[in-house]
Amino acid sequence: MLPNKEDILKVAVFKTSRSGGKGGQNVNKVSSKVELIFDVANAPFFTPEERLLLNEKLANRLDQEGNLHIVSQEDRSQLMNKERTIIKLIALLKSGLHVQKKRKPTKTPKSVIRKRLADKQSVSAKKENRKRPQLD
Repeated sequence: MLPNKEDILKVAVFKTSRSGGKGGQNVNKVSSKVELIFDVANAPFFTPEERLLLNEKLANRLDQEGNLHIVSQEDRSQLMNKERTIIKLIALLKSGLHVQKKRKPTKTPKSVIRKRLADKQSVSAKKENRKRPQLD
């Protein structure tokens, strides 16, 4: 189950730095780039099974310590970038905790089989009619 935003913010660590991109001279003065660091292994609201599932699904996004890093520098505002990182984190956790249902194999309906065979026969008859008649 996904924890609420407040619980996530208690565990998450934020780092800010200067970001590149648009902003003119403001870029050189303001630390608007935000990096969110989330420790999946020590999050108190996940069960061991959920931690294992997150470690499997987010393995390519975790560093050696098991921390999840999310960076945002799209906006000029540090607050907006912080909100974006939180939204990205919640989306990642939601997709990481999603368990796909097992697919139940179904039989092909008899009507579909009949229709396919009838289509094959009609195409065959059409092509047979295109041939030149045999002269005996």
